[in-house]
Amino acid sequence: MKMKIGIVGSGAMGSGIAQVLATAGNKVLLYDNNPLAVEKAGQNLEAQFQKLAEKKLTYEEAETYFVNIRLSDKLSELKTSELIIEAIVEDLEIKKELFQKLESLVSEDCILATNTSSLSIASIASACQKPNRVIGIHFFNPAPLMALVEIIPAVQTDKDLILKTKTLVESWKKLPVIAKDTPGFIVNRVARPFYGEAIRILEEGVADCATIDFAMTSLGGFRMGPFQLMDFIGHDVNYRVTESVFKEFFYDPKFKPSFTQKRLLEAGFFGKKSGRGFYDYSPNAEQSKPNENPELLESIFKRILVMLMNEAADAYFLDIASAEDIDLAMKKGVNYPKGLLKWADEFGLANLEKELDQLYNYYHEDRYRCSPVIRNLVKQNKTFY
Repeated sequence: MKMKIGIVGSGAMGSGIAQVLATAGNKVLLYDNNPLAVEKAGQNLEAQFQKLAEKKLTYEEAETYFVNIRLSDKLSELKTSELIIEAIVEDLEIKKELFQKLESLVSEDCILATNTSSLSIASIASACQKPNRVIGIHFFNPAPLMALVEIIPAVQTDKDLILKTKTLVESWKKLPVIAKDTPGFIVNRVARPFYGEAIRILEEGVADCATIDFAMTSLGGFRMGPFQLMDFIGHDVNYRVTESVFKEFFYDPKFKPSFTQKRLLEAGFFGKKSGRGFYDYSPNAEQSKPNENPELLESIFKRILVMLMNEAADAYFLDIASAEDIDLAMKKGVNYPKGLLKWADEFGLANLEKELDQLYNYYHEDRYRCSPVIRNLVKQNKTFY
């Protein structure tokens, strides 16, 4: 299904989406109101297609795909688009203002999509006269490499647009999952304990960053430990998402941000990109060695894992997405070694309930409450699959 697609925002995400859509044979207009950003995006895209020509594609193919992308700093040039995907700053008011402008510009049939990772689709759609044509299409960074795309209909979205969007995403050779319009959707919601519980373990003095990371990579098979991953994402991004999810969930304590990460953000220690985060990335920095005590590693791994499985279970219980879509999202959106609900079945739901209850009984914090769906399944002697 080839279309004329406009993309607003030429940063890493917008450019990445442009590459994906152009490679799928669509005509893409990449717009940014900053002419210098447009120029830089064009250079980066040319370099990317050059690399692909050297590795995967023929030079003719790479050239054809690159020619599918047009660059502009004039908003008016988006008017013939059949679909527009917005990939600008995560600011609700700025997005709403943009959607008002876009709606006055494009045809009545043009689909208006946002790539927001955590903001309300319903709220963005409310800025439009025809909110029924607004939908969330959330890519993961880097868009050309990450297979997952979350599709998030707003309460106003036409039902037939959901299926149409799913078909479109599949035509781009991506894996779509459908999520309810709640903060963080699937991935950014379910992944919160990977970071939050790891920081909690650090703050309690149970283990240092290197040991916690080693527990998750060596025992869990995760590609990166939580502190490595937070440093890689950047605390300017990761902390803000945690803060946003916490606020949007009416300050539910299980999403509570940490002072430890907030202080890194305030100090400008964003992680790898700034040279310092939880780890020091300066050339001569000595990295601490993990404590390889098997009992310690097992306790860390189990504690973070049960919190992840509990959050996935809660997302299922609250009908955020199907069990299959939740598991697919976590495997393909953040490269988890297994789907968390499948993992919960293997772990044993009675064991999971027991572990969560032990944490709750120790801390007496709502953060550790066991999801009702786990209790129901244990009672009925059933599993997620």
